[in-house]
Amino acid sequence: MIEERQHKSTLDDRPAGKRIGLIALATDHTVEADFRRLVARDDIAVHVTRVSYANPTTPENLLAMQPHLTAAASLILPDEALDAIVYGCTSASVIIGEPEIAKAIEAGKPGVPVVTPAGAAVAALRVLQANRIAILTPYVRRTAEPMHAFFTAQGFQVDRLACLGMEDDRDMARLPHAEIVRLAIETVTPETQALFIACTALRAAECVAEIERRTGLPVVTSNLAAAWASLRLCGVGADPHSNARLLALAGTPDLPA
Repeated sequence: MIEERQHKSTLDDRPAGKRIGLIALATDHTVEADFRRLVARDDIAVHVTRVSYANPTTPENLLAMQPHLTAAASLILPDEALDAIVYGCTSASVIIGEPEIAKAIEAGKPGVPVVTPAGAAVAALRVLQANRIAILTPYVRRTAEPMHAFFTAQGFQVDRLACLGMEDDRDMARLPHAEIVRLAIETVTPETQALFIACTALRAAECVAEIERRTGLPVVTSNLAAAWASLRLCGVGADPHSNARLLALAGTPDLPA
């Protein structure tokens, strides 16, 4: 017997109190897992969509994502509000440009704060009061060089920019934790005040505690910075028990335009 009943009880306004949208690259293995670990909880839901992307990681291929961002953003809970939307690509954030990314996402998801890993990293480094930084990237040189220019334009002195010459973000995701730690330690200089590890594909967020312990410096990664900004936009404050110095600090993200 099939019985149909008319549901008349009151519905919750939202299944979760806060909602973060995440636009991940089609080929990315890491950013979604990091957001599940760092951001998602009972009162914060992370809703993920993918944007078309083809390797190798060159400026030309990164720029080719821009026309697809509006459609990708529009697929995240259509006609429902989000507390923030994150574009999960650091190098494209720099090469396409923060204003252009915000404009493209706004067209698909109006009225939602936009977070990029590059912009969130700038905000995080300022909260950490670091002016002299070192940057570790997995990219080839011509993809990494705009990163140096971006942070210099934001007022940072870049002591060292290290690039590993990798072209495929699927390979970047396979870089072992121990190798990330070793490379990070080799990248900092005696004058460095903080280290930024660029690329949402790298599993670097999981290495932050060990790198901070070994270097004595605060460490910001692409996914850690974007997660931190997302948590603050959801009203989540500092976690004094966090093993990442950034998450343990009070402060709110002042995201660059």
